[in-house]
Amino acid sequence: MFKPLQFYIGLRYTGAKRRNHFISFISLISTLGIMLGVVALITVLSVMNGFHKEVRERILGMTSHATVSAVDGKLEDWQEAMRLSQNHSNVIGQAPFIEAQTMLINGTKVSGALVRGIMPDLEPRVSNVGEHMIRGGMEGLEKGNYNIVLGRELALVLGVGVGDKVTVVTPQVRVTPVGAMPRLKRFTVNGIFEVGMGEYDRGVALVHIEDAAKLLRLGSGVTGVRLKLDDLYLAPRVSRELANQLPGVYRVSDWTHQHRNFFSALRTEKRMMGLILFLIVAVAAFNIVSTLVMVVTDKQSDIAILRTLGASPGTVMGIFVVQGATIGVIGTLLGIIGGILLALNLEKIVQFIEQSFEVSFLDPNIYYISSLPSDLQWRDVGLISVTAFFLTLLATLYPAWRASRTQPAEALRYE
Repeated sequence: MFKPLQFYIGLRYTGAKRRNHFISFISLISTLGIMLGVVALITVLSVMNGFHKEVRERILGMTSHATVSAVDGKLEDWQEAMRLSQNHSNVIGQAPFIEAQTMLINGTKVSGALVRGIMPDLEPRVSNVGEHMIRGGMEGLEKGNYNIVLGRELALVLGVGVGDKVTVVTPQVRVTPVGAMPRLKRFTVNGIFEVGMGEYDRGVALVHIEDAAKLLRLGSGVTGVRLKLDDLYLAPRVSRELANQLPGVYRVSDWTHQHRNFFSALRTEKRMMGLILFLIVAVAAFNIVSTLVMVVTDKQSDIAILRTLGASPGTVMGIFVVQGATIGVIGTLLGIIGGILLALNLEKIVQFIEQSFEVSFLDPNIYYISSLPSDLQWRDVGLISVTAFFLTLLATLYPAWRASRTQPAEALRYE
């Protein structure tokens, strides 16, 4: 169907100055519409990828890629679990932990919190909470000192700072002469962290693992072992492999299960946003239909002459398909270039606008993320480009088919 003649005439029609300037204007609008649609899609999806990456890193900064724990909540042979997981090629860090829901009390102020017992020397292997300390540090979490590190929001709720005392109350009870009493212990606030996620800044406190074991009466046992992998997306597979290798019955989970609903909501949001923004490209593609219909009407005599010279209906159809596809290719290429440049420099552009007009799009006093992150993924660029091109190519078929059905005698009757 496509031969040099179709390409030559189709490209000539596209680049020629038409007598009808309105058709040229509609053609330009179609090209710009496709370009703007592709730019918007690439930029918005890159921003959403950036937000998702930022949130994922903040969550995984406090949680772990995978976790090995006992079914009954007390893992006795955790050293063996660490040894076996260490032999796995994808595991790059391990650390034991103890977790329990508790109440923290300071005077009349009470707040529930998840107390996590950690080994300060091993914790950096699986989390980066030490990098988010805003007061104090992790070095004070020593065995027997009963120091505690709080999230920023939790410290504000309790009204405490570094050096203050808080009482940790556990759900366990002990029998005394005056009756059953909850187990509690006074801890000294040694540091405050802020990771930028309310779930952790408001509800997590860190203590030494030995202090947590004594408070919860776990003896030499722990809640589980946290693992860090060289590729977080391999967590489901690595978790299954470790579950098969470890002797006995264990509960092996990964970050995709622990936050399944949250990340599923993010993926759904990205798909729906991409679908909505793709309507911009669809509208621009349908503009090509009106453009080519007017071109076909304007070129009736040219089509008739080509037919009388021996051009087949397929040749005529190929001419207008080439013309419409050229509009689509130009708009898509310009959109790809503009979208990539905008996505790669979005943070600088937003910063320039904020400084020039003295505005703030993301107020750091309200939002944890004060800059507009952008993560350009070439897979998204490729999918957008291919889909936009095929959509514009599809829009050319009906006008091109109408052109191929032109009858020379009818077209030249009034010429």
